[in-house]
Amino acid sequence: MSFRRLSLLAAATLVFCTVGLGVARAQGTRTVTDFTLKNAANASVSLSSYAGSKAVVVVFINQNCPFSKSYQGRLNALASTYGGQGVQFLYIDAPINIDAASDAQKLVLKSDSNNITYLTDEGQKVSNQLGATKTPEVVVLQPAGNGFTVRYKGAIDDNPQVESDVRQRYLAQVLDNLLAGRPAGIADTRVAGCLIKKF
Repeated sequence: MSFRRLSLLAAATLVFCTVGLGVARAQGTRTVTDFTLKNAANASVSLSSYAGSKAVVVVFINQNCPFSKSYQGRLNALASTYGGQGVQFLYIDAPINIDAASDAQKLVLKSDSNNITYLTDEGQKVSNQLGATKTPEVVVLQPAGNGFTVRYKGAIDDNPQVESDVRQRYLAQVLDNLLAGRPAGIADTRVAGCLIKKF
């Protein structure tokens, strides 16, 4: 074979594999095993306890991350909007390389439907399992069979700094699609935020 034919063959193979991987991701074929974490009251909370939910949004946040703080209002609004529709929000505190904030500067996340759960990820087993790298980063899980399927992983929207300039509301679009019985529509997006400190 000539070098040119070999190069074309290699390029075609690469394109085919990339498209195949994208289709597999979009179909949500990745499943998540159950995990158990501690909440603020030191009680155990298992992912499997939300098997009756229409979706579970796992949000990796950090009290000291400026990006997490800029999303505080948006996360409150999303939890209020979707909490009454069978969507559970789980907030997992993830360590970053920024000094601790005073109590007055900490995030205040709330919901009208009381569906907010703060969890501590000891040993970073869940952030590693779900592949979270920044805060805030979301992973949307949907109950399927005996576990959960990852439907979306990425950013909440396309503008972490100025809410009024948001053009794409990724998380809301995914939840709207899932609640309507449609595919998520988008499998993943790039996240802007504070890097999760790995131990």
